[in-house]
Amino acid sequence: MIEFVYPWAFVLLIVPFAVTLFAPAYKERKSSIKVPYFARLVDVTGEKPQSGAVLLNRNNLQRLIVAFSWLCIVTAIAKPEMIGAPINQEKSARDLMIAVDLSGSMAVEDFTLPIATNELTNRAKNDTDSSATKSSTNDTGKGEKVNRLVAVKHVLNAFVKSREHDRLGLILFGDAPYLQAPFTDDIATWQALLNESDIGMAGQSTAFGDAIGLAISVFQQSDTQNRVLIVLTDGNDTASKVPPVEAAKVAAARDIKIYTIAIGDPSAVGEEKVDLEVLQAMAEITQGKSFQALNSEELLKVYAEIDRLEPQQFDSLSFRPRVSIHHYPIVLFVSIYLLALFIVNIRIRLQLAKQQRNVLRGKS
Repeated sequence: MIEFVYPWAFVLLIVPFAVTLFAPAYKERKSSIKVPYFARLVDVTGEKPQSGAVLLNRNNLQRLIVAFSWLCIVTAIAKPEMIGAPINQEKSARDLMIAVDLSGSMAVEDFTLPIATNELTNRAKNDTDSSATKSSTNDTGKGEKVNRLVAVKHVLNAFVKSREHDRLGLILFGDAPYLQAPFTDDIATWQALLNESDIGMAGQSTAFGDAIGLAISVFQQSDTQNRVLIVLTDGNDTASKVPPVEAAKVAAARDIKIYTIAIGDPSAVGEEKVDLEVLQAMAEITQGKSFQALNSEELLKVYAEIDRLEPQQFDSLSFRPRVSIHHYPIVLFVSIYLLALFIVNIRIRLQLAKQQRNVLRGKS
């Protein structure tokens, strides 16, 4: 199907007729002698006829060519476009922000991964400080002993593979929160930024209340209605300027659902003790859910449950591709003009050759 961007341009088609009607060609009457053998007389005498001595007549073909050329010009001005078949695309209807704790307690080696770890797991471990500050036995069975951050990276890398159509964001927090990745549908880049994170790079404290505040400000720049925040921590809030519960109330007012995940040893004391009551309150305020994972298997189950609670949603977008074809009538007009110019040039050459032959015959 063809549509015109400027259909009003076809009004220009009447311009030649208006000019002919309201501004006719200048005509002057003079006495003259009609000589039936004028062309031969010119050939014999070798004189050049004066302007107006030859009557120019346009045939119907010439008029048709001129009219068609003008039509090509006006059509190009109207800018025709070829409209393609409708193309349907699905766009994620959910923005998913993940906030990861990088405080010093994440270096505790109390998680176990299977011996046959994949490439992403190995990369995550290499990027993370392997020194342990404590030891625990939350995981049992054979496997590779790793710190909490390595286990989190391993599980998150597997989790985001099933969310490849969602727009993911990443916040890392310690003494303060930092936006590591704004919302993106580039899962590979998101994974690379996660795997580059290291324990202590955001400080040794825990400020997940401020992390929620940063997530709220990032969500405000998104027009998606379905907003989910996953907060993962192994301690209580020790450095936030905004209390976590108050931040959760602001998030609830902006329709942001929060899932909290507590990891690590529940018997820890002091700053390293997980504040389960606060995490539970944050989730309830925002109509989310709170989880506790003491080992890798439970952490995998937590993300599987979140995946079930927050199935992928899509907004269907439909559009028709538009390709401009205004150059085709221009090419056609130029081709007609060049062809007419070529034909006229050939005719002139043939007439000159004929005149030269007639002159030679007259002399002989």
